[in-house]
Amino acid sequence: MSAETARLDLRLVPAAVTAWAVTAAGIAWGAGPVLGALCAAVALGWSVACGLSGRGRPWVRAAAAGVLGATVLGAGFGVAAGLRSEAARTHPIGQRFGTTAWVTVQPVESPRQTGNGRLMFRSDLLGVAGRAMTGAVIVFASAAEFGQLGAGQPARFRARISRPTRRDLTVAVITAVGRPTAGRASAVQRAARQVRDRFAATAREVLAGDQAAILPGLVLGDTSAVTAATTAEFRTAGLTHLTAVSGANVTIVCGAVLLTAQFLGPRPAVGLAALALVVFVVVVQPTASVLRAAVMGAITLLAVLSGRRRQAIPVLSATVIALMVAAPQLAVDLGFALSVSATAALVVLAPVWSARLVDRGWPKPLADGLSIALAAQLVTAPLVAAVSGRFSVIAVLANLAVALVIPPITVLGTAAAALVSLWPAGAGLLIRFTGPEVWWLLRVAERAAALPGAAVPVPAGWAGVLTVGAAAVAAVVLWRWRWFRLAAAGCLVCAAAWSVSGVVSGP
Repeated sequence: MSAETARLDLRLVPAAVTAWAVTAAGIAWGAGPVLGALCAAVALGWSVACGLSGRGRPWVRAAAAGVLGATVLGAGFGVAAGLRSEAARTHPIGQRFGTTAWVTVQPVESPRQTGNGRLMFRSDLLGVAGRAMTGAVIVFASAAEFGQLGAGQPARFRARISRPTRRDLTVAVITAVGRPTAGRASAVQRAARQVRDRFAATAREVLAGDQAAILPGLVLGDTSAVTAATTAEFRTAGLTHLTAVSGANVTIVCGAVLLTAQFLGPRPAVGLAALALVVFVVVVQPTASVLRAAVMGAITLLAVLSGRRRQAIPVLSATVIALMVAAPQLAVDLGFALSVSATAALVVLAPVWSARLVDRGWPKPLADGLSIALAAQLVTAPLVAAVSGRFSVIAVLANLAVALVIPPITVLGTAAAALVSLWPAGAGLLIRFTGPEVWWLLRVAERAAALPGAAVPVPAGWAGVLTVGAAAVAAVVLWRWRWFRLAAAGCLVCAAAWSVSGVVSGP
C-alpha cells in the first residue's frame, strides 16, 4: 500500500462532524442558537489560547486553524438550524391543528403502502383553505383513492391537519378524508413514471410473481408490489438495503457505463457516466434519499476508479457540509446516517482489511467481498439496532452469498428500464436474464431469515447504539489476539450447529 493511500486526509472531518451534529441538535432539540453561541465561544477561546501558547509553531497553527474552522462553521450552522426549527414550529398551519380543511400538496415521492389499504407519501405543501403556504408535510391516505397519484402531481383534497410526530422540519401531518382532484405533473416526471410503470408491467409478463414484485425495488427502488413476508425476510437477513436506491446502485450503473465507454476516451466516458447518473436519478425520482445515494455513490466510484482513498474523505466531508446547507432535514434522517457511515467504511476500512487478507493468501475477490460486507455491517449495525431493536447475525454471510448477483441485476435491470419505452421486446429479454439472479436472491433471503437466531433482540434507541457500537469496537480491538479469534470461531461454529439443528429438527 502506497504512502498516499495509507494516509488519509482528515482535515475536513471535524468541520463536517460539527456541522452535522449542530444541525441535528438544532432540529431535534431546538438547541441551535445555544450550540452556535457555544461554538463561537470555543472558537474565540481557542484562538486566544493558541496565540498565547505558541503562535510560531507549525503544529499549533495547524491545530488552531482546524479547531477554529470547525467551531466557526458550527456557530453558523447552529444559528441556521435554530432559524429553520423556529420557522417550522411557528408555521401558520399550526393554527389549524385538529381541524379539517381543503389542502393542496405536491408529492415529492410515489406513495408507499403502510398496510390496511393505506399509504403514505411526503409532499410539499402548496396551500391550505385557499391560502398559499409552503412547507414539508407527510400525507396519509386511502390506497384506493390515492394509489394513482405520482411524484410531482399536484392534488387538492379535504384533510384533517395534525401536529407532526417527528422533529425533522415537517410542519404537519395530513390525513386525507376526501377524494383528490389531481393535477398534471411535469413532462419529465410523467416520462419517468411511464418508464417505471412499463418496467413493472414487463417484469410481470416475463418473470414469476415474487421475482416480478422485487425486481423494480432492486433496480428503481419501487417496492409497492413487495409483500410484507418478503420485506420481513429481507429485514431479518440484513438485505433490506438492496430494495432501496443506494450508493451501490449508482456506483454499479456509472461504473458499467464507464467500462463500456472506455473506447471513447476518458473524458467522454466520464461525461456519459454523469449523463447516466442524471437520467437514473430522474427515473428513480429525485427525492432527498435518492440524491443522497447519488452523491455517496459518486464518491465511492471516485475512490474506486482513482484508487486514491485519500481524496474520498475530503470529498465526503465537503458533501456532508453542502447537504447540511441544501437539505438540513437530512441531519436527522437515518438513511443519510447509514449512507455516510457505509461510504466512509467502504473507503477507509474495507481496503485496509482486504489488503491484509490478500497478504495472508486470500484471493482478492473474496477478500474484497468479505471486507466490504464486514465494514458496512460494522458501522451500520448500531444505527439499524437503534431503530429496529434487532441485530442481524446472518447479515454478513447473506450479503456475501448475494454479492455476485447484485451487479448483473442492477446493470441488466437498468438497461431494460432504458429500453422499455423504445424496444419493449429487448427490455423483456434483459429482464428475463435477471430471473435466475433474482431467484437466488429471494432464496437466500428466505433461507437466511428461516435460520433460528438469524436476528437477535437488542435495546432500541440510544441504548441500542451504545450496546451494539461498543460490541463492534471491542471486536475490532480484540481481534488482534489469537485467543479472541479462536473464541469467536468457536462461537460461530456453535451458532451454525444450533441453526442447522433447528432447520433439521423443525419447529
